[in-house]
Amino acid sequence: MIPKRTIDIIGAGPAGLMAAEHLASAGYDVHIYDAMPSVGRKLLMAGRSGLNLTHAEALETFLKRYGAARAYLEPSIRAFPPTALQEWAENLGQPCFTGSSGRIFPKALKASPLLRAWLSRLNTLGATLHTRHHFTHFSEQGNHFSTLHGEIITTPSATLLALGGASWSRLGSNGAWVSLFPGLTTAFAPSNCGFIPSWPAEFRQRHNGSILHGIALKHNQQIRRGDLTVTERGLEGSALYSLTPNLRDDLISKGRAEVTLDLRPTLTLQQIEQRLTAQRPRESLSNRLRKALALDSISRELVRDATPKNASPHQLAVAIKALPLTLTGTDALDRAISTAGGLKLTELDSRFMLKAQPGLFAAGEMLDWEAPTGGYLLQACFSTGRMAAQGMIDWLESQDSAIRFSP
Repeated sequence: MIPKRTIDIIGAGPAGLMAAEHLASAGYDVHIYDAMPSVGRKLLMAGRSGLNLTHAEALETFLKRYGAARAYLEPSIRAFPPTALQEWAENLGQPCFTGSSGRIFPKALKASPLLRAWLSRLNTLGATLHTRHHFTHFSEQGNHFSTLHGEIITTPSATLLALGGASWSRLGSNGAWVSLFPGLTTAFAPSNCGFIPSWPAEFRQRHNGSILHGIALKHNQQIRRGDLTVTERGLEGSALYSLTPNLRDDLISKGRAEVTLDLRPTLTLQQIEQRLTAQRPRESLSNRLRKALALDSISRELVRDATPKNASPHQLAVAIKALPLTLTGTDALDRAISTAGGLKLTELDSRFMLKAQPGLFAAGEMLDWEAPTGGYLLQACFSTGRMAAQGMIDWLESQDSAIRFSP
């Protein structure tokens, strides 16, 4: 009888932990390594905003959110879809609910209870967790780790890398691992990130923390509704995040991205013009905008700056419905919610194993894919972790079969 194999999982985020659970449940000797003093730090950060696990929309629509990476990711998401993820969370004692936008959250609205229950399950299954183990490189000897007590080398039967992207490095994912795979990666770029508008620094500082509520953002033929938050660095918000890939492409090709803001998307141009015309002309522009349309101070200032002095109601209405905005760059990579780039999908087979390195698998955000916020990021991390784990099982069983039936 061939004994169960030892598995190294390097990276203890959602993808790595999900793979560990699947492998340990199958009876493998699973060892999880992480450079940080504790695990799941980015998951805990996501919990600060409620822990949006996944989304309730139809699966076909859901899959479209992954753009060019859909073809590669689809089998893993169909194998472990949003419904399965909800059931998994509920089995950990974390029932979920669906918000008005279709986003799915645990009722606790935080990550810590789920993570505690998950780690307890892994411990019960026999998985071993090694923190403060910084993976440095591979060699013919095995996997090398730097620890508080010096270097150690492990010799597993297979290894899964779940090292994350390149944002929020203080939580453990810094993208430094790309140096181990020359020629096999795409450069990291910010995704679901803030953007820098062509507003004076003084304007951004003065309105730091202001929120443009319920606006519509248009870029080419794409329109996104949501809120935008002004920061000293620029603009952040869901309406921008979902446009990131196209905005980023424009910044690369043109050096800028042109968008328009609809400050009152629930009103037509004619309705806005009528409301403004009904105001007393002797009122100041600021008062007319406030009384007719309930525009806040930052919106009023933006309209005032975008229109000529003594602008007509029609000119003001046009500006309110299509306020031009030039974006000149993205916020820092390390501040992005997620990153594009990473290990090229073409370098992996359908089991998430590197074609050039049999026995080495990868999953999660370290792969070259991106998706908007709304539950799509975590779902893909969970699903690819589980699929990679099954790929490891299939590969190891094929190795065992070769041993059993070799002449």
